[in-house]
Amino acid sequence: MSTYTLTALFASGTLLFWGVAYATAKISAPKLKGWMISACLSLAFGGFSLYVILTEGLTGFWVESTQNGWGNQIWLDLMLAVGLGWFLIVPQARAVRMRLLPWLFLILATGSIGFFAMLSRLMYLQQNSVTTVSSREILESN
Repeated sequence: MSTYTLTALFASGTLLFWGVAYATAKISAPKLKGWMISACLSLAFGGFSLYVILTEGLTGFWVESTQNGWGNQIWLDLMLAVGLGWFLIVPQARAVRMRLLPWLFLILATGSIGFFAMLSRLMYLQQNSVTTVSSREILESN
């Protein structure tokens, strides 16, 4: 199976996953935990990236991004997206006392794989800190 076929299958699977997740969240009473979706996407894309690295080599992205103007544009777009994402996620991560430097290294090394992992951790911490505070408030009020 070619990489192009796998890319199309991965994209289709991701869209299907999001569609099922959205439909499930609308139909079922319990809320779908967003951090789980982010974690699954990080794992899925990480697995696909590992496959590409094993079959086509570790530095293949560099060749593709430096061959022509389109490759340069895509590379620049990804770097701008990383900068924007970092700018938006840092205040929330600091609010829940996440250590930023390890996440920055992971994001710089893996791109959106690391971002999905960081987002998953952030959402998990936010969800659990709200739950903990609410539980304490309930116990103290009784």
